[in-house]
Amino acid sequence: MQTFPQIYLVRHGQTAWSLSGQHTGRTDIPLTEAGEEEGRRMGRRLAGRTFAQIWTSPSSRARRTCELAGFAADARVDPDLCEWDYGDYEGLLSSEIHAHNPKWDVFHDGGPHGESPADVLARADRVIARMREVNGDVLVFSSGHFLRCMAARWLGLELSAGRFLLLNTGSLNIFSYEHALSQPAIALWNEKPAS
Repeated sequence: MQTFPQIYLVRHGQTAWSLSGQHTGRTDIPLTEAGEEEGRRMGRRLAGRTFAQIWTSPSSRARRTCELAGFAADARVDPDLCEWDYGDYEGLLSSEIHAHNPKWDVFHDGGPHGESPADVLARADRVIARMREVNGDVLVFSSGHFLRCMAARWLGLELSAGRFLLLNTGSLNIFSYEHALSQPAIALWNEKPAS
């Protein structure tokens, strides 16, 4: 049976804003105590695995999750792995945004004075192209909306399909292939490692 490279994607651990539901794009929010524990649990979940490359978002929440999981020494910071820039909606709850813009959907509308869906699509496609060039498994630490967009693009879907893929903090996800490298698939989605 042929084995294919796998892309392991980790959403950073919990922060105060992920707990409250505030949109956290470029604001650098640290992990909560629970988020730190999620990082350590991820380390136990991935113990013994080796990766050809390890990439992390520049955000401190992603880099700290990577560190707590035990992979910081070999990680390379990739600015393309940043979370969506929500612009004027940074720090707001969805309910606050919908109070004055009821039809807003980040996957269709982006963030005013932030990133458009086309901006995020370009970043996701660049990362995926680099992933497919690596000879071996890759480990990635990033944020919720961006990882959801990457999953949609990995499967060849429109960016907006990311809205159907919920993603918890401290979760593990694996991109792979079915029968050939021309058949990308998702092998695991939104797994919360056990304590």
